Amino acid sequence: MSRLTWTLAAAAVGILTSTVFSALLQWPRAAFVAVHSVIVLALVAAYLRVERVGLVRQVQRRWQAGLIVGAFIGALIVRSVLAQPGSPAPQGAALAGALAWFGVVYGTVDALLLSVIPVLTLYGTISADTLKVPGARLRWGVVALLGSALVTAAYHWGFVEFRGPQVMQPIIGNTLITLAYLLSGNPLAPVVAHVVMHVASVLHGMQTTVQLPPHY
Repeated sequence: MSRLTWTLAAAAVGILTSTVFSALLQWPRAAFVAVHSVIVLALVAAYLRVERVGLVRQVQRRWQAGLIVGAFIGALIVRSVLAQPGSPAPQGAALAGALAWFGVVYGTVDALLLSVIPVLTLYGTISADTLKVPGARLRWGVVALLGSALVTAAYHWGFVEFRGPQVMQPIIGNTLITLAYLLSGNPLAPVVAHVVMHVASVLHGMQTTVQLPPHY
C-alpha cells in the first residue's frame, strides 16, 4: 500500500468511530473508547504486519528523547486544559480506573491514530539518504504534519462538538504533538504527550475538558 493510502485509512477509521459511535449512537465515553481502541489497534496491527515495521525497534531508537520531548509538549498542552472550566473528578477506585482507561488507554490510542501512523507512513518510509538533505527533510516533515492534521480533522469532525471552527483547537494541539515525534524521532513522544494531556483532563474534569470527547 502507498504512503497516502495508510494515512487516508487512518482518517477513515477516525471519522468512522467518532461519527458512528458518538454522533449517531451516542455511546457513553467508556464504551466509545473501547470500540475506538479495538478498531484503531486493528489498523495499527495491519500496518505493522503488511509493511513489516518493527515496533520494538521504533520505540528503542532515541527513546530518551521521545520521553523528554513528549513530556515537555504534554506539559505545554496541560496549560490549555487547566484554562478550561473544571468539573468534579472521580474519587477512589473510580479515579484510578478513569486515569487508566481515559488517560493511558485513550491517550495512547489517539496518539497512534493521529500522529504515529501519519509520521511512519509519510516520513518514516523516506530513505535515509534522501532525509540527509535538509530541504528534503523539511519538506517531508511538513508532509507528515499535514497528514496528521488531515487525520485529526477527520476524527474530530465526527464528534458533533467539533463540527465548526472548534475543530481547529485539536488540529493545532495535535500538530504540536506530531512535531514532538518528528523532532525526537521516537513514537513515545506523541504517546507521552497525549497521555499527559488526557490524565490532566481526567483530573481537571471529564465533563468540561474538550480533550476527552465525546460530551453529550
